Amino acid sequence: MREALREKLMEAVKSVMPLTLFVLVVNFILVATENKGMPDDIFLRFLIGAAFLLLGMTLVEVGAEMSMIPMGDSMGSYLTRTKKYLLLVICCFLIGAFVTMAEPDIALLATQFPGIDDLKMILIAAGGVGLLLVFGVMRVIRRVPLPLTLAVFYTIIFVLSLFEPGNFFAVAFDSGGTAMGPIVVPYIMAIGIGLASVRGGRSSVDDSFGLVGICSLGPVIAMLLFGIFGHYDLSGVEGLEAHSLHGHGPFFDFLFALPEFMIEVAIALVPIAVFFIIFQAIFLRLKRHSLAKIGIGLIYTFIGHMLFLCGINVGFLPAGTYLGSTIAALPGIWSYAVIPAAMLMGVFVVPAEPVVALLNKRVEAQTVGAVSKRAMTTMLSIGAAVSMCIAMLRILTGLSLHYVLFAGYALSLALSLFVPKIFTAIAFDSGGAVSGAMALSFLLPFAKGACMALTGSVESVLNDAFGIIALITMTPVLLIQIMGLVYTVKLKRSAAFARSLDETVTIIEFDREEA
Repeated sequence: MREALREKLMEAVKSVMPLTLFVLVVNFILVATENKGMPDDIFLRFLIGAAFLLLGMTLVEVGAEMSMIPMGDSMGSYLTRTKKYLLLVICCFLIGAFVTMAEPDIALLATQFPGIDDLKMILIAAGGVGLLLVFGVMRVIRRVPLPLTLAVFYTIIFVLSLFEPGNFFAVAFDSGGTAMGPIVVPYIMAIGIGLASVRGGRSSVDDSFGLVGICSLGPVIAMLLFGIFGHYDLSGVEGLEAHSLHGHGPFFDFLFALPEFMIEVAIALVPIAVFFIIFQAIFLRLKRHSLAKIGIGLIYTFIGHMLFLCGINVGFLPAGTYLGSTIAALPGIWSYAVIPAAMLMGVFVVPAEPVVALLNKRVEAQTVGAVSKRAMTTMLSIGAAVSMCIAMLRILTGLSLHYVLFAGYALSLALSLFVPKIFTAIAFDSGGAVSGAMALSFLLPFAKGACMALTGSVESVLNDAFGIIALITMTPVLLIQIMGLVYTVKLKRSAAFARSLDETVTIIEFDREEA
C-alpha cells in the first residue's frame, strides 16, 4: 500500500509541477515588466491549492484502482453474462447516473455556469450518461459498428443545435467532456473491458474502448434538449465565479471550505456505494477480502476528491481568472500574448489530469504496446495546445463554435472509415479524458478572465469563454485518428515492401535455377 501511494504521489508531482512552475514564471514576468503580479492572497491560495492537488490526485488515483475499477469490472462482467435484458438496461442506466452524480468535474462546471441550479445541471448530465451507457453496452452486445453509432448521435446533436437558444450550445458540449472525469471514466472503462472480455471474439480489444466516447454525448444531448424546452434565457446573467471565498485569509479560506466539499463529495459517493452494496448482496457475492479493498478504496476516493475540489476551487480558480484578465489587458500588441500563454498552459494541463495517466496505461496494456503512453501523451498535449489557440482566437475574433465543432467532428467521423477500429475507439475516449478538473479549474477561468478583459461583456463570456472544454475534447479525437492513419499507411508500406522483397527473392532463385 505504501509503495502504491508513493508511486502515485510521484506521478502527481510530475503532473502538477510543470503547470505550477509555469504559473510562477508568468507571474514573475508580469512583476518584472512593471505590471501587477498576482496579489499575495491569490498567490498563496494558488501554492496551497497545488499542495492540495498533489495529495488529492494521489488518493483519487489509488482509490480508483482499488474501488471504482473493480466495481465496474465485476458489474460489467455480470451484466454481460446475464440474458435478462431488462435488468441490464435498468442497471446500466442507474450505474451511469450514479457515477455521474458522484463526478466532481460536472459539479465544478455547474458552479461556474450561471442561471441554472447546480443540482439540476448535475441531474441532467447524470440522466444523459445513464441513457447513453445503455446504448453503448447494447452496441457492444449487438456488435453495432462504433463509427455508425457515433455518426447517428452526432447527427442528432447537430440537428438539435439548430433549435437551441444559442447560449446552451457551448455549455452542452462542455458538460459532455467534464462528465467524463476521474470517477466516471475508470468505472465506464472497466465496464467496457469487462463486456469485451466476456463477449470475446476477434473484435474484443476494439470494443473494450469507445464506451467513454459514447457516454460523453449523453450530457450534450440532454443539455441541448433542456435548452430547447427549458425556456431559459441566460443573457445578462451575472455571477460567473465558481466558489466564493470567505475572506478570512488564504489558510482559513481552505479550512472553512473543506466541510462544504466534504458534504458535497459524501452526497455524491453515497448513491453509488449503496447501489453497489445492493448489487453485491443480490448478484455478485464477492469475497470479504475484495469487499474490504473496495471499501478502503472508497475512503481514499472520498478524501482525495474532497482535497482535490478544495484545492482547485479555492486555489486554482482565482489564479486562472487573474492571469487571463491580466495578460489580455496588456497594452497594444502585447495582449496577443494570451494566445501562446494559453497554448503552453494547455500543454502543461494535460499531464496533470487524473484520468490521462489511467487512460494511457489502459491503452498501452490493451494494445500490447502498439500505442505507447508517450505517444498518447504527446498527441493529447498537442491537441490541448491547438484547442487553446482556437479558444483564444474565438475570444479575439468571435469565431463561431458551431462551425469549428461541426468541421472537426465531421472530419473525425470521415477518418473513422479509414483507420483501424481501435484508434477510433481510443480517440473518442481520449477526448473525455483530457477535459477534466484541471481544465475546468484553470483553463476555463483563464478564458473567462481574458474574455472579460477584452470585451467586458457577460454575454461574450457565455458564448466565447464557455466552449473551451468542447475544443479540448475535440482535438485529441482528430489527432489520434491521424496517428492511426499514419500507422495504417506505414503498415501497408511495410507489407508492400515485404511482398516486393519476396517476389525479388523468388525471381533471383528462379534465375539461378535456370542458369
